[in-house]
Amino acid sequence: MKEDLLSKRDALMYSYKVGQLSKALWKVVEKDWQNWIKPFGLNINEHHILWIAHYLDGATISDISKYGVMHVSTAFNFSKKLEERGYLTFSKKDDDKRNTYVYITKEGEKLLTETLENYSPKNDSILKGSLPLKSLYGKFPEFPEILSIIREIYGREFTQLFEASFEQANHSLEQAEQALQSKHEKEHFLESF
Repeated sequence: MKEDLLSKRDALMYSYKVGQLSKALWKVVEKDWQNWIKPFGLNINEHHILWIAHYLDGATISDISKYGVMHVSTAFNFSKKLEERGYLTFSKKDDDKRNTYVYITKEGEKLLTETLENYSPKNDSILKGSLPLKSLYGKFPEFPEILSIIREIYGREFTQLFEASFEQANHSLEQAEQALQSKHEKEHFLESF
């Protein structure tokens, strides 16, 4: 950091502002996320681990810790709890006996899908708070500056996985919507007879 370009006061105020904004956003996100997954007997870390295990299709505890932005012991302990409930399995790869990999089970996939189907936009405070911006600009905020900061802190690999996981989630949701639409069209067609 070039301290000569930045006064201590400016640095402190910038850090404080980012901290306060992050804390305010996280409080709302945490509350909404907990309410969303509560009916499934999951906490946020467990839900996040299921998502990471699904996306990576073989994640180490270090991967889960890194991409879940949680301590290694938190990643391990919650992964073990999910394993005990039948949602994850632990195993070694034939080509890598040093690391243990975490895989989502069929039951874990089913649970993750159920949570995604249970998501309700009307219960999402961040979404509701963003709708005026979407109305004004025709799209949701994309936060390129924040993504750039995160890339500087966590590295390019982290942000690439972050973006790729969103693309995969979007693709999966599109497929689910198409299947549901096809099912409804078929039911409507059969009802017409």
